[in-house]
Amino acid sequence: MSADSASFKLTHHFLIAMPGLDDELFGRSVVYLCEHSERGAMGLIINKTSELSLRHLFDKVDLPLRREDLLACPVMQGGPVQTERGFVLHDPIHLGDDQQDKTSIYASTLTVEGGLEMTTSRDVLEAISAGAGPRRVLVTLGYASWGEGQLESELGENSWLTVPANAAIVFDTPIAQRYDQALALLGLQSWMLSPEAGHA
Repeated sequence: MSADSASFKLTHHFLIAMPGLDDELFGRSVVYLCEHSERGAMGLIINKTSELSLRHLFDKVDLPLRREDLLACPVMQGGPVQTERGFVLHDPIHLGDDQQDKTSIYASTLTVEGGLEMTTSRDVLEAISAGAGPRRVLVTLGYASWGEGQLESELGENSWLTVPANAAIVFDTPIAQRYDQALALLGLQSWMLSPEAGHA
């Protein structure tokens, strides 16, 4: 991996769909990138809801939901891949207080460098069910993925804008405002973007 490609790593960034990206799922989407390397990229759409609420999802997996703050939260459409599988994006939680101890307390967790954690194992749902677990969570069904060079190609076609991710937009911003708030991180508003792709 060259120094040049190493500097072009978009882990813990938002992908913000440009107006020209005319796709039912990806149009006006904001994707939190959990991984990006020379092998490809993987992320979760954070602003498209599914028809399920967290209460319904927990019913489906036979767990009570004892977190009042989460009962009405929607489950998000994380992307078109593995849509029957749950992905939980949350604040980092580690076993030790020591900053060097980065061992997650859950069985299957991806620690996003410099950012959040994404857990796919049932134990995080069990912790939330018991009224514990991460304070801030975003639960999706499915994820988005790009093969080797695919995301770079889409970026070259002006399909996406990128900006370092902000956890407050993931967890605290109303869903309908996440696209505009992500654009605001770049000092942009949606009316400034032309649907016509072009290179300066």
